[in-house]
Parts: sequence; structure tokens; C-alpha cells
Amino acid sequence: MADEKELQDNNNDRENVCYMCHRSESKAGRMLKMPGNMHVCVDCLQRTLDSFGSGGAFDMSNLGLSGFPFFGGADNMMQGMQDLPAEDEQEALTGDVINEDGTPVTEEENETKEGEETPKRGMPNISFINLADLQQGFGRRQQVKKKPKRTGPLIDPDKVLPPHKLKEKLDEYVIGQEKAKKAISVAVYNHYKRIIAGERLDSSDGVQIEKSNLLMIGPTGCGKTYIVQTLAKLLDVPLAITDATSLTEAGYIGDDIESVLSKLLAAADNDVERAEIGIVFIDEIDKIAKKNSNRGRDVSGESVQQGLLKLLEGSEVEVPVGASSKNAMVPLTTINTRNILFICGGAFPDLEDIIKERMRENTSIGFNADLKDKYDEDENILDHVESEDLRRFGLIPEFLGRLPIVVTLQNLTSEMMVSVLKEPKNAILKQYQKLLELDEVKLEFEDEALLALTKRAEKRKIGARGLRSIIEEIMLDIMYEIPKDDSIGTVVITKDYIENNGAPRIELRG
Repeated sequence: MADEKELQDNNNDRENVCYMCHRSESKAGRMLKMPGNMHVCVDCLQRTLDSFGSGGAFDMSNLGLSGFPFFGGADNMMQGMQDLPAEDEQEALTGDVINEDGTPVTEEENETKEGEETPKRGMPNISFINLADLQQGFGRRQQVKKKPKRTGPLIDPDKVLPPHKLKEKLDEYVIGQEKAKKAISVAVYNHYKRIIAGERLDSSDGVQIEKSNLLMIGPTGCGKTYIVQTLAKLLDVPLAITDATSLTEAGYIGDDIESVLSKLLAAADNDVERAEIGIVFIDEIDKIAKKNSNRGRDVSGESVQQGLLKLLEGSEVEVPVGASSKNAMVPLTTINTRNILFICGGAFPDLEDIIKERMRENTSIGFNADLKDKYDEDENILDHVESEDLRRFGLIPEFLGRLPIVVTLQNLTSEMMVSVLKEPKNAILKQYQKLLELDEVKLEFEDEALLALTKRAEKRKIGARGLRSIIEEIMLDIMYEIPKDDSIGTVVITKDYIENNGAPRIELRG
């Protein structure tokens, strides 16, 4: 009795899961209980019955079974099963005759005597598979925990900090990029302030504040993705990061446009209301620029930009749950993108040349003409970007119109790279120092060694990612040898070791 009560208590906070589509009861609706502790939702049951429809290999239209609940559609079948007592429901599913105590009638009990009425065995002249025989193959019933009902707001107003405080939080994690952090802080604050205000914005004067999506332009390794990740963590909202390189026009091999919302829905644990206030970061947006060639369809370029228009502006979109494309066996849900903040980012190679060409064309002849190499040494040339430059790069005007805020990020200098190594809360050096602390070894870096390390990273021209790869190289031998010797207490990385002219300085314990 105690075990049965404990099992029932555990089931009170759980809900059944469809054996076919793996959706919970709160998402899929009512379910049909099958032998073997299986449950099947109405949608999957209807698709299964449709496969036995007329015109296919399993044509059963000539059997005249429309009167039976099994072949009158999923709803009729569910209703028919609900109208049956428990023993008749088992009989209809398996063809077994059930005793009053719930056990199947044996062959001996089923034998008729002379003068007795023949007992009923399921449906006449139809043999069904005994699903109870498959119970061992199906295992235990699939269940998931019920989601608690939401009592508070979707987003905590206390976490939507003013722009200056939000930038201070970003300063703890992101080095440099002052202008970009300031612009992003203002845009994010205005966006979520608009969501929190809600109905108050729909005043009688007819003024409604529209959302402002962002476009981030900067070289690789300058911190675009890291800034977005930090923002989502500070605001405690769902975040989906996806690449535009895999997106194609609907009907072609690749991910559909709606797949970006599928990832956001998964990040929100399939909670549609929470997903509708999340952030979507589409990286490598420059890879969907319009191609110069006019031959054939541009299925991964201009067509993708056109497909993203309705998502960026705000509309109700049907999204496949747990898949990257729509098909008959994937459940769909509707998401309103009006309050989803879209941030697009890309390196935009060769955009500097387009900007320089535009800035030189006004004064290219005469005494006031600019030299061709005048802007070659300008490290902040991206600050002069305009919509015309992006249009010439390959972004269509309709797409640019839905990204009104353009933020540029700059390459990391040597001083900024040294700060990236040491200052952020999750700095690279702190991570390796924490790793060696687990072996009770202290790790130190000389200042000259850090400068030598950043110079090596600058040559690779991959930004902060170059720092990580170089440290992995120089720390490989150290982290391989340290666990061998318990007497090592401190390891000091020197400039000579970075330049391959010496070895690290080892200090023993005690």
C-alpha cells in the first residue's frame, strides 16, 4: 500500500508524453492510453489513420469500417474509447475477452458448451495485434514533470537596468568597445521597457512604440557574440544563437527561416510566452548578401533576406517544434515576433574598401583631391559606414530598414588584448589559474610575457580567439607535466618561453 501511494504521489506532478511525437499532455492535448503504458495524442493518431486512407497501399475503404470508431477518425476513436468500460476498451484494442477482475479469459474458459451462447471476441471477422505482447519492448510509460503555473511577470523589472548600469555590468565582462556597449545598452533598455509597460503604451493618442533591431558590424574575435550572451544572462531572458550560413529559401536543402525561432523556443523550454520576449542573435549575416551573379535563384542570399523580413518586423509565425523544417510529422506552434529582439552580426569583409571608395569619390580630381591611401591607416574606418555602403555590399533596402540601429566594433589593440587576458570576470588567465589550483599549483604570467603573447595573436588577425589558441599551445606541455610531480608549487610563464627561447620558471613547494 505504501508503494502504491508513493507511486500515485509521484504521478500527481507529472504528465504523460506521446510515444510518437514526444510532446507532453499540456502541449498535445488529450491522449489515448494504449497497452504497454503507452499514450498517443490525437494528432499522431490521426496521421496514422490517414495513412490507411483510400488511394494508398493500405486502402481499407472497401472494408466498410467507417462505422467503427477505429476508422472514423481520431476524434471518433477517442470518443468511442471513452464510451467503453475499461474491460471493453481492452477488448477493442487487443481482441481479448476480459473477466470482471480485469484478467483475460483463458482458452479453457472461452470454450463453449452445447446450448451456451458463443462469447463475443472483439470485432467480427477482424484480427488485431495483441499490443500487450509488446509491453516489454516499450518499457515504462514516458512522463515529464508538469510545468509550474507562472505567477509572476515574464521578465523581472528589477533586472532591466538603466543604460548606464547595464553598461557597467558589460564592462565587467567585455573589454573596450565603449561606443558599441553604450548603443546596445540604450537599445536593449528601451526594448524591454516597452515590453514591461505593455498596455500603457497603447494610449488614446495612438502612439505605439515599435521595436528597434540591431546590426553589429565588426571583425572576427572582437566580442559580438560575447556581448549578446552577456546581455541575455544579465536580463535572464531566452537566447538563441544561430548562423545565417545554413539558412535557405523554403523548399531547398538547408534550414528554413523559421528554424531560428525553433531554437529560441527550445531555449525557453518550449514556453511560447517566454520565447516571445527573448533575444535572437543571427551571426554571419554578411554571408546572405545578394550575389552579383544573376544566373539561377539566389536561395541562400537575397531569398533568405526576404524571408527574414516578416520575422524582424513582427508577425505571427508557425514554427516547427524540435525540428529545422516543416513536415507532416512535426508539430507546429505559433509565435508572435513583435516583442522578440533580433540582433544581427557579421564581419563584413571588404566593407572597408566600399567605405573608402565612397569617401574618396567626391574629391578625386583637382587640388583638393584626397590621396588614394589617405584612409588606409584609419583603424576606425567602420565608424563611417552608411546604409548605402551596406546596400552596395549586398543587403537589400527592405532588410536594412528593419535594422535601424547599426553598431560598429573595432579590432582589439595590444593593450586591449592584455586587458582581455586579465581583467574580465571570466578572463582566460583566470580560467587556467583555476585549472592549476585543482592540482594545488599557482600559475603566474610576467607582464612582458603577456605583451609577447598579444603580438603573436595580432599576427593571426583573429582577435580574442587567437589569444585562446596561443595559450592552449604554450600550456600544453605544462599541464601535461605538472600532474607527474607533486613537488611543483608555482609556474611562472616568462617572455623567453613565449618566444620559444627558454622554459617556464618552476618553484617548488616549501
